[in-house]
This record gives sequence, structure tokens and C-alpha cells, in this order.
Amino acid sequence: MHSVGREDKMEQQNLQDNTDIEIDVLELFHVLLNKFWIILLAGIIAGLAFIGGTILFITPQYESTTKMYVLSKQDNNTLTQQDMQTSLSLTKDYAELIKSRTVTEGVIAQLNLDLTHEELLKKMAVDSATDTRILSITVTDADPYEACKIANAIRDVAANHIKNVMDIDAVNVVETANIPDQQSSPSISKNGITGVLLGVLLSVAIILIAYISNDTVKTQEDVEKYLGLSVLGTIPLTETDRKKKKKKQKKARGRR
Repeated sequence: MHSVGREDKMEQQNLQDNTDIEIDVLELFHVLLNKFWIILLAGIIAGLAFIGGTILFITPQYESTTKMYVLSKQDNNTLTQQDMQTSLSLTKDYAELIKSRTVTEGVIAQLNLDLTHEELLKKMAVDSATDTRILSITVTDADPYEACKIANAIRDVAANHIKNVMDIDAVNVVETANIPDQQSSPSISKNGITGVLLGVLLSVAIILIAYISNDTVKTQEDVEKYLGLSVLGTIPLTETDRKKKKKKQKKARGRR
């Protein structure tokens, strides 16, 4: 009998704890709901700050891409299946040749660039689509005209270098680099959305921390809930307190 009674008490306690948790979650939700305009305003301000910072402090970058097709041929000038497989397997070799010092220094000398080999490498990227012999050379620069000019120069110098090193005949231009009319980075919209999200999350965190850390007992229900005591009576507000309370309510309504 005693064990059954203890189990009933434990179940009741668990139910009470679950109820308290649910009430706490609802309270937090209502706190955030009451501060909705503050959260929204924080998100808008942070988003605008990120957009402004992006425009004012980050230099726009432009990308220009050129493509080349590398293919080995036999002396009889006929294309065989073996030629295609060989060219495909050597695509990575071609990519490394494009990034070699011979090519970069040749481009620097040709265009009279104020760059080192390492600095030019950081501006360029060489990629190849899967199972193709097409190589893409992309150059990123703050000047769209410069990006286009460097990309085409790299392609031309690299084509001659590949022919000499690999002893092949055909390095053809698939696509000439064009002057980009839109910046590739930074993304103003993406940074703006990031700012909004960070502003919202930060404001929510501050509001919740301030609410949770405030252990002031405000209502009769708080006394019964958190202290487990019954309220025997309440002290009515004085006329001065009522006036102060009305002023606060009017201010709160005015803010809304």
C-alpha cells in the first residue's frame, strides 16, 4: 500500500514538473511575442548595417572565364579512340601546366602586371568538367577589364606551353573570356539576409537571458508556483501607484 502511494505521488510530481515546463515555454513564447517589434527592428538594423558595410568596405570582385580544348593527334592527322582516352587522362597534367611558373611569368611580362607568380595564382582557378577535355580558366579581379585581359592571356600563353611540353598539335579555344558586367562577390543580398538573421537571433537571446535572469516575483501566481506558498492577502495600490501604473500603460500603448 505504501509503495502504491509513493508511486502515485511520484506520478503527480512528474505531471506537475511537465506542466511547469510547458508553462515556462509558453511564457517564453509570450515574452518574445510581446517584444516582436524590438526583434524585427533589430533584424532590420543589423541587415542594413551588413549591407552598408558590404558596399562601403568590401571591394567588389569580378570573374572572367575562358575555355580551351586540348586534344592529342597522331602524325597522320586522324583522331582515334586512344587519342581521346589519352587526352582525357592528361587533363590534370594540363591544368598543372597552366598554373606553372612559366605560364604565370609569361603573362606577367606580356601584360606588364605588377604581380608576383604567387599573387597571380591566387587570382586564377583552373577547372575541368568530369569526363571532358575542356579546361576552364577563371580569373578574379577588382577590375572587370583586367580580369578578362588576364584570362585570355593565360589561355594563349598556356596553349603554347602545353604544345611544347606535351608535344601535341591541337589546343583550341572553346570560349573567349568576356568582360563581366556583374560582380561575383560579395553578395549584397546574401550578406543582408545574414545580418537580419544575426540581428534577430542576438535580440532573441538578449531578451530571453534578461527574462530568465530576472527572478523578481511579480504576481500572486508566481508566489504559489515558485515558492509553493499560499497568498493570504494583497495590498491595494495607493492613488500614487495607480497614477504611475496608468502612465506606464499609456506609454506602452503609445509605443505600440
